[in-house]
Amino acid sequence: MVNSYRLYPIIMLALLAGASVWLERVTRVDEPAAEAAEQTGPDFIAEHTRVVGYGANGAQRYELFADRLSHFPQGDITRLDMPRLRMINEGRETHITALHAEVSPGGEQVDMQGEVRVRRPAVADDPALALDSETLTVWPDTHRAHTDSPVQLTRGSTRADAQGMRADNLFGTLELIGQVHVNMPRRQGSAS
Repeated sequence: MVNSYRLYPIIMLALLAGASVWLERVTRVDEPAAEAAEQTGPDFIAEHTRVVGYGANGAQRYELFADRLSHFPQGDITRLDMPRLRMINEGRETHITALHAEVSPGGEQVDMQGEVRVRRPAVADDPALALDSETLTVWPDTHRAHTDSPVQLTRGSTRADAQGMRADNLFGTLELIGQVHVNMPRRQGSAS
């Protein structure tokens, strides 16, 4: 006959393993990340929003307004309806409007789409600037912009059409891309 006291450790280990499995199943919590990944709609919506960005010196650099802001957790994308961006650089304001925009995760990049209009008012001896396009990507913190869509640029009485544009320091330097057509009228009072 086998000594029964030798089976006690094996029976105790089996009971302990069974109790561990039962306890794990009873206390299991569904992963909230799995629920968030399944969500396809926005997790929040805000009406008539205003976002303000400040520089390291505490001065305001830009203001972003939108009639409607919708944040989608899948991809961490924020969509804006009727966005209006007011950028301030060295005391000058530039206004950018569009029908729609998407803001990247972290807010570094704003992709504007649909009837994009850029306006910078004239000052002293620098004429007003107007730029029209269908798309424009803006990096508000670094004051840069880019588009591969056709653009029409008007500065004073000079008009330029191009297939794209890159701007650094938001119109401190401007590069027109592709086939560029420029109409520069003669200066008043110049000799023929």
